[in-house]
Amino acid sequence: MAATKRIKRALVSVYHKDGLDEILKKLHREGVSFVSTGGTQKFIEELGLPCDAVEDLTGYPSILGGRVKTLHPKVFGGILNRRDNEGDQAQIAQYEIPEIDLVIVDLYPFEETVASGAEEQAIIEKIDIGGISLIRAAAKNFKDVVIVASKAQYQPLMQLLNEKGAETSIEDRKWFAKEAFAVSSGYDSAIFNYFDDRQGSHFRAAVDDPMHLRYGENPHQAAKFYGKFDNMFDQLHGKEISYNNLLDIDSAVNLIDEFDELTFAILKHNNACGIASRGNVVDAWKDALAGDPVSAFGGILITNTTVNKEVAEEINKIFFEVIIAPAYDADALEVLKQKKNRIILVRKECKTCPMQFRSLLNGVLMQEKDLSIQGEADLEPMTEKKPTAPEVEDLLFANKIVKNSKSNAITLVKNKQLCASGIGQTSRVDSLKQAIEKAVSFNFDLNGAVMASDAFFRLPTVWKLPTKPVSPPLSSREVLLTTSCPLIIATNMVWLWSRRVFVILNTNWNIYDL
Repeated sequence: MAATKRIKRALVSVYHKDGLDEILKKLHREGVSFVSTGGTQKFIEELGLPCDAVEDLTGYPSILGGRVKTLHPKVFGGILNRRDNEGDQAQIAQYEIPEIDLVIVDLYPFEETVASGAEEQAIIEKIDIGGISLIRAAAKNFKDVVIVASKAQYQPLMQLLNEKGAETSIEDRKWFAKEAFAVSSGYDSAIFNYFDDRQGSHFRAAVDDPMHLRYGENPHQAAKFYGKFDNMFDQLHGKEISYNNLLDIDSAVNLIDEFDELTFAILKHNNACGIASRGNVVDAWKDALAGDPVSAFGGILITNTTVNKEVAEEINKIFFEVIIAPAYDADALEVLKQKKNRIILVRKECKTCPMQFRSLLNGVLMQEKDLSIQGEADLEPMTEKKPTAPEVEDLLFANKIVKNSKSNAITLVKNKQLCASGIGQTSRVDSLKQAIEKAVSFNFDLNGAVMASDAFFRLPTVWKLPTKPVSPPLSSREVLLTTSCPLIIATNMVWLWSRRVFVILNTNWNIYDL
């Protein structure tokens, strides 16, 4: 191992002082001297420790309302001089610049100030200048200097001091430098994103403290989640959340947020396999499960209302991975916690990112989230036959589901209940066949049902559909050739009323007779 270097002088200038006192006392016992500014100097002296003022070192007071404190050659020369460089050593001797071996500094709380809704001038004043400069200088000269750039590194520094005293290795200093550049890059990204105001002129993202997952999509793939999961959910019970759990949780949240009415949904592999809106949570659960009781096994459950004991006992009859709700009654939790690995999440109020990102090729793809929720006012029937109020409700219900399903997608809905869906097929005709076969197999009567497609739908595909369950079940081809069914297709592209269809292409309407 390379020879260690001893810390003899520390520059300390921090905004957050919690947890700093024990570090300072330990450094003092190790013979380290301090130089500091303003409030931090006062804090050190109140601990009974000697401390030199930066103003005494530089010969200049803090000026411009505190904007300039440490920006001086006697500070940065003490940090940046290379101990093994004869020229550097000659110059610091000439200008009487003391060496600084440890810099403990943090940054003004810029993100917190933005989040508070403060006025622009208050936000601008929280753009740190001296702190960020000290961090970069000390991290750049990690061969000689230790940099502690945030309170998150207080504990690692204390551990280092307890193990090695004031001695540090090159590996120690390089680790702290790496953490310091993570802090500075994240800080600059936050400032840029504030000024960019979600315009997307450049792509900058920085997230700290990743959530370590059991594995990725497959057991041999490592995975992490970069985000603030705990800001959005409280996990009350169950095993560690997996990569695939997170994908399903995201899909579940996106789907349930489409609905204001009391709704229960079941998802599997990021798609709804059951969903219903009802007047009470028990009925909503039962009708959601009826949509596909087979696929519900091992699924993700989500509702937008409190889970009570009655529905918990019904839910407990099947195996599922995750349940998400805004609240749970205490006796409901007793029922749900009977399975030790079952993940129980309470969803909290939390803003989500309005953009979507996906890594591909040698870059990142970004788009705005589809946050549009269509209402009755957005629907303009172009046929002589007009939809009834219940039909409109079902149309909107179906459209919300198909919007959140994997293309090619078809959904069949009746009475605000998903009868069946066909998803992820390379042909929209195959998606339709899949949906019909599933609906028939679960004994749904499609007469009066509505249908949604997530894109343009070929007209001959639905000339004839079965109106009632058939025993024995028909083949896909037979299903398409049975009796006519007045299905309604609701989508951004196509609606079908009985035997007439109208198609929206951008803003142009065209009406066709079948």
